[in-house]
Amino acid sequence: MRKAVIPVAGLGTRFLPATKAMPKEMLPVVDKPAIQYVVEEAVRAGISDVLMITGRNKRALEDHFDRVPFIEQALEAKGDHTRLAAVREASSLADIHYVRQGDPKGLGHAVLRAQSHVGNEPFAVLLGDDLIDEQDEVLQEMARVQAETGGSVVALMEVEPSQISSYGCADVVPQADGGFVRIHGLVEKPAVDEAPSNLAVIGRYVLHPRVFDVLAETPAGRGGEIQLTDALQTLATAEGEGSGVFGVIFRGRRFDTGDKLSYLKAVFTIASEREDLGPALNEWLDSVRTPANRV
Repeated sequence: MRKAVIPVAGLGTRFLPATKAMPKEMLPVVDKPAIQYVVEEAVRAGISDVLMITGRNKRALEDHFDRVPFIEQALEAKGDHTRLAAVREASSLADIHYVRQGDPKGLGHAVLRAQSHVGNEPFAVLLGDDLIDEQDEVLQEMARVQAETGGSVVALMEVEPSQISSYGCADVVPQADGGFVRIHGLVEKPAVDEAPSNLAVIGRYVLHPRVFDVLAETPAGRGGEIQLTDALQTLATAEGEGSGVFGVIFRGRRFDTGDKLSYLKAVFTIASEREDLGPALNEWLDSVRTPANRV
């Protein structure tokens, strides 16, 4: 698996007014934008070619992953090699390409826009709002399952049954080896009493290129958009090459940086675990939790 697609055309309305003039993917998580963590995850999985599906007002994404010679020269002149390395890292992670989605017709439409770039090979899709702990290797495991089964693979996560209506939901059957499950059906944001399980689809996919043919024939679904979930439902019951949809259950640590509370949790968690920030931050957090310091 050499290529990844990252849809980043969303408007980020949940973070207005902060995202009025800045892409939500560029919101900082400590000292790196959220999108860089996603690209780094793809690179750790062996991916060297990344295509971002963008929209209007996303130019900052391209600028971030590009070289900025005058900043590099200024840092080099100051002898600030630590920051110089950090600045250069973003522009050397992978070959990054961009194509605009055009009409906002949903995640399925965004993935379909990648067809000419991806070609006829399995590829990953990483949603830019999902930040996965760097110690977790879920994408690598998903690539292994895709190679073994020849189908498409989604990441699943157990959630509280009362929360399942916020996610795509999977109806699954465990496979004999216990390492993954076969998905018989997918339902986009079901009512709590109609959900087939508490297994939610999260923003990581490894897809067989047959998905492009299915997406091209998939009509608009929930919200008037072309849903990737609907295309995967078709593949789950199809036959022949590229058929079948499987799931890897993710039990690691994940943050939704498109949600305000989860975004703040990501910032504080990552900062508190860093050697340069953690000790002082944790000491401060302990002090503000002390009842005597509460107003």
